[in-house]
Amino acid sequence: MRVFIGIGGNVADPFWGPPVAVLTAATEALGGHGIALLGRSRWYLSAAVPPSDQAPCTNAVLEVAPDREPEVLLQALHAVEAAFGRQRGVANAARILDLDLVAFGDLVRTDADGLQLPHPRMHQRAFVLKPLAELAPDWRHPVSGRGIAELLAAVPAEQWAVPVEDSVADAPG
Repeated sequence: MRVFIGIGGNVADPFWGPPVAVLTAATEALGGHGIALLGRSRWYLSAAVPPSDQAPCTNAVLEVAPDREPEVLLQALHAVEAAFGRQRGVANAARILDLDLVAFGDLVRTDADGLQLPHPRMHQRAFVLKPLAELAPDWRHPVSGRGIAELLAAVPAEQWAVPVEDSVADAPG
């Protein structure tokens, strides 16, 4: 079973620095919560979704070890977000850090507490699909059965996502 997390942000931090530095530090902080990192895509620069006047986002997809239940993993992701100052408020607002549980194997689940697997909008987001394609090019959406190439072909053109040059050199895995 493969487990994927989306990581992103578009707000710099006075301590950590620009978004890519915040996201790199957050990726490293996952280990402090017992989350074993198996791989990371390149960093991508992408348009904010929905379109707005926000700064572009920096995103990647992480693969982590499937060593805990999804709700426990999600709690750990929220703890990392909180440690980096993430405050939940307005939907789609600019943020320092966003960690989303994108897929947990082929598990399909919607819980009353808000856990949805796979992530309910991941198949509509270039900033998730492009980096996911690097880690798992043969991955198929467990609900629709559609592959990444087919899902990407359906993403609107305004959802651009371009790799940041040479950003895979420091990636684990």
